[in-house]
Amino acid sequence: MHVVVVGCGRVGSSLGTSLVEAGHSVAIIDKRPEAFDRLGPSFGGQTISGIGFDRDRLQEAGIEKATALAAVTNGDNSNIMIARVARETYNVERVVARIYDPRRAAIYQRLGIPTVATVSWASERVMRHILPELSAVDWVDPSAKVCLVERAIPARWAGRMVSELDEPGQVRVVAVGRLGVAQIPKPDLVVQEGDIAYVALAGDAIAAFDARLAEGGGLN
Repeated sequence: MHVVVVGCGRVGSSLGTSLVEAGHSVAIIDKRPEAFDRLGPSFGGQTISGIGFDRDRLQEAGIEKATALAAVTNGDNSNIMIARVARETYNVERVVARIYDPRRAAIYQRLGIPTVATVSWASERVMRHILPELSAVDWVDPSAKVCLVERAIPARWAGRMVSELDEPGQVRVVAVGRLGVAQIPKPDLVVQEGDIAYVALAGDAIAAFDARLAEGGGLN
């Protein structure tokens, strides 16, 4: 797919490079030509100097054929303006804006513009490690029937197979992280203390799963 990235700071340059490496076509817009130095000489995408919400620059970047646009400049107002132009003028299917003020992020989310609030996201991730009780649910579907949670494997589960954590129709471990590397587990994978389990489960099964994890008990 073709992706337009507006802003070539640390986030934009990393995003653009990753997308190109994944085989997508990418055009990056930044008002500072020197910002493209972050991309390195091997970058295979297009670079365009100019203002991100300038329609001529957006069209030069291929906005009319773009499947997605990421507005990741260092200005909230600019990012929202770029996102709205992409969504409302060019009907880009997937649009996301980086927002520094979490209060604005909430407003634009309600308007249907997906946002990533940098400060609140980072704060939340740190808090989840400091206060594990805040990690109750990472994602829930609109019907609240399916949730995704992240749980550290306690010592009492070490040496047991990951499949023992599953419960048909209720709980499924979809990935296991170990030493910073995640994998989709085979049923006979033996878990270790400190592994991170990424678990899909029914919305009404969280409390029972947490209790079973804490107690180290198997299925009834």
